Amino acid sequence: MCFVRHKNMLSVATWNIHKGFSQFNRRMVVHELRERLRALDADIVFLQEVQGQHLGHAEQHASWPAQPQHEFLAEGVWGSHAYGRNMVYDHGHHGNAILARFPITATHNQDVTRLRFEKRGLLHCTVSVPGLGVPVHCVCAHLSLFGRSRRYQLDALAAHIEARVPHDAPLLIAGDFNDWRNRAHDLLAARLGLDEVFAGDDARPSRSFPAALPLFRLDRIYMRGLKIEERTVHHGPPWSAISDHAALSARFSFIPAVP
Repeated sequence: MCFVRHKNMLSVATWNIHKGFSQFNRRMVVHELRERLRALDADIVFLQEVQGQHLGHAEQHASWPAQPQHEFLAEGVWGSHAYGRNMVYDHGHHGNAILARFPITATHNQDVTRLRFEKRGLLHCTVSVPGLGVPVHCVCAHLSLFGRSRRYQLDALAAHIEARVPHDAPLLIAGDFNDWRNRAHDLLAARLGLDEVFAGDDARPSRSFPAALPLFRLDRIYMRGLKIEERTVHHGPPWSAISDHAALSARFSFIPAVP
């Protein structure tokens, strides 16, 4: 599904891109991934498991991009981008990224690692969206596989927002929460006044993993200060041939600032 941009509208997407490899690392799919992202046509894109550098893949795959993945994916479409390096190893590093059609005016990557072998971070950017009088605060998150670590990271996320984001500022938090029991809802809804974009009447997000036939509710978009107009979970072919996570996209409207 491709959204058509309208005045006073903002479209976003989030996707765990599995470092540019298909499920079980069977194929390098970074070029197909770039085409799928362009098909989403989102104004702001939140990406997790972005490969900033991998010397081994560059040697093994002739078509491996020369640029870091976030730059390769953004090229020619998203004029602003930010990358938060989380996991660093001898042959490279990976982390979160935000791509935006509009200027990114500030960037902060906060380390929320709880376990030494599982590095995690929160990438926080402010984006200057035409028509809005204040920047949109955007946080890209990829939380732990372990419940106790996720609780720590959710508390760190909430504390970071309370300290750095004005209460009346538009806010988007998106990414892979690994939160199949939906423990994030109470904290983020009650403490920060956020709505989960894909939550139904039972307040549970849509299923997004595995992408071929989603069973688990891992990926999220939380927001405040915007109005939800459309939302889509992109699963099944061709999405499931690219990543084990489904991509999520949504379109919002907002009240323009008074000149």
